Amino acid sequence: MSVPLVECIPNYSEARRLEVVEQIMAAIQSVGDVHILDRHSDMDHNRSVITYVGSPEGVVEAAFRSIKKAAELINLDEHTGAHPRIGATDVVPFVPISGITMADCIELARTLGKRVGSELGIPVYLYEEAATTPERQNLENIRKGQYELLKEEIGVKPERQPDFGPARVTPAGATVIGARAPLVAYNIYLTTNDISVAQKIAKAVRNSSGGLRYVKAMGVMVEGRAQVSMNLTNYRHTPIARVVEFVRREAARYGEAIHHCELVGLVPQEAMVDAAVWYTQLDEFEPAQILESRLYEVMGEVGTKEELLPDFLEQLASANATPGGGSAAAYTAAEGAALVSMVGRLTLGKKKYLNVETEISEMVMKADELGERLKLAVQEDAAAFDRYMAAARMPKDTIEQQQAREDALEKATVIAIKAPAVTARLAVQVMNLALTAVKYGNINAISDGASAAECAIAGFHSAVLNVRINLKNLKNPESVANILDEIDALKVIPGQISEQIADILAERAGIEL
Repeated sequence: MSVPLVECIPNYSEARRLEVVEQIMAAIQSVGDVHILDRHSDMDHNRSVITYVGSPEGVVEAAFRSIKKAAELINLDEHTGAHPRIGATDVVPFVPISGITMADCIELARTLGKRVGSELGIPVYLYEEAATTPERQNLENIRKGQYELLKEEIGVKPERQPDFGPARVTPAGATVIGARAPLVAYNIYLTTNDISVAQKIAKAVRNSSGGLRYVKAMGVMVEGRAQVSMNLTNYRHTPIARVVEFVRREAARYGEAIHHCELVGLVPQEAMVDAAVWYTQLDEFEPAQILESRLYEVMGEVGTKEELLPDFLEQLASANATPGGGSAAAYTAAEGAALVSMVGRLTLGKKKYLNVETEISEMVMKADELGERLKLAVQEDAAAFDRYMAAARMPKDTIEQQQAREDALEKATVIAIKAPAVTARLAVQVMNLALTAVKYGNINAISDGASAAECAIAGFHSAVLNVRINLKNLKNPESVANILDEIDALKVIPGQISEQIADILAERAGIEL
């Protein structure tokens, strides 16, 4: 069982007063089991980003202490800077690293948000995976109009009602807290001081304006240069090199070029390797060709989730309790997503299917994304069960210990229910993509599309079984009533998908099931 490790990357609305930033960092470091990995301060943005890791409890405590310190030292009524903000501590994301699930990080976000709202009197909005409404998943929606507009609208407009804390702001503003996957914060400086050029390029590159799928961007002035400031929210599907070349071409339209680029905070090694492979045109490159990676593998020091998955069947067959049925459900549904992607790629570029290229392209993109999410779900389900077993091993010699153990078991059981519930939802999405593959995909791969649906259906049913079996251990089933209602509503979909696919197989390929 790996040690639970969480990354936290809070953003504070201060960079110009070094003593303030140092006091905030000291608040983080005052918690014993966290480690600061990086600090990035930008004077023009007037914003500091601090990256640290630690145990779940330590990371939450460090975040709370830093939010409290920032509220004492930063007055947004006096604050100016190029970067949008609504709070002294503007945004606090939690990122699962090892031995912990996204569901765990959502709970951490809610725990911290509730405490910040009640103890510090700061309004808290939950975002990304922790969002309570679809509109609040995107940080931009919450931060619309910045602190100045929030002051006017909070407590007046219902959509501004915070998830925790009072419906009013002090000069510390509000704080946005959430859970998300790793992202790359990447800025490109242009050879111009004309901010309008950066703004036009940002509009062209960002997803919300019709640009690249996983890019958020804005144009600002930094150090006398126009800058395209970006967050790449999925560097696997929208890699750094593609973003750089897009911006380079757009800049050339205005007679400008890229002056230099910068990273804000830390970046996954995989993202940099992909960029290096693209620019060096190493089409046959394999990650195992990196000396350090190969050394670590041989020495048994590290292994990525992607490297571990090929050994999944061996792990499943072992005497260990994890991975188990929940992980198998996610793995099987991931196979379905992979088959959908295969059908799509066998269809794209074929003259016979040009009329459905838009539908197939969208299908492939979604299938790839679901496959990545389901691979993560394999690990999350195993981690959830490990967490339950750790709670079961807690001491129970005294009444206090018994109560603590019972509370930990209840919380771990909820997580163990949420993990396969997520798999069930994802499996339904794979089923629908498989239906598209069978309906529009290459006729020579139609059976693969149908097989994709069967994998997704099997994954769904297995995930539901794991939800039900874990429910038996829950003392308070009402706490997951919404999950059970959702699962019950989804149960009719596999049968509907199977019937539709059977009809299409008969019509397109003459296959009778």
